Amino acid sequence: MKLYLASGNAHKAAELQALADAGPAGPGGRIEIISARAGGGMPAVVEDAGTYLGNARKKAQALHERLPAGAWALADDSGLEVEALGGAPGVESAYFAGPQGDSAANLRKLVAVMRAVPPERRGARFVCVLVLAGPGGAEHVFEGSCTGRLLVEPRGGAGFGYDPLLVPDGHTETFAELGDAVKNTLSHRARAWAKLAAWAARS
Repeated sequence: MKLYLASGNAHKAAELQALADAGPAGPGGRIEIISARAGGGMPAVVEDAGTYLGNARKKAQALHERLPAGAWALADDSGLEVEALGGAPGVESAYFAGPQGDSAANLRKLVAVMRAVPPERRGARFVCVLVLAGPGGAEHVFEGSCTGRLLVEPRGGAGFGYDPLLVPDGHTETFAELGDAVKNTLSHRARAWAKLAAWAARS
């Protein structure tokens, strides 16, 4: 089964392919994540829906319109929700430090705004919504989340985005320290993907 990814984020594509490779093949065989470039290129999409689902749906539908008949488009929208910030940055996680979408700047800003927040108020969670857009207007939605706590300073060199700052519940290391093998069993994206893979296995 081939899924065209409605994203230019190479880290996200690699993570999704790793998740696909780690799971069993369904009736359609191995799930392969295909670059949007192979499907005609990812059109520009203004992510202004205000929700993960709305943004993911816009991206999936925009790419699907360019794909060959019978193809499926996969879109991901995800973010970090911080309790002390009332759920921010949330759906705006990719643009927390400004419209340039600089992940390093986003991380630095979160470290700065959380600097004086005490440990008991540093709870946070990653959220992921995956949307599949397919033939005949078909749509399938899969959601996942992972709770944890934010450190005062980033740790670890793996992962991307806010991974170096969040320690998932039940662990003492950040996502950037745990490594892909562990991360891909408990992350928000892994949990959403598990639901997608279960759907694919039944299809």
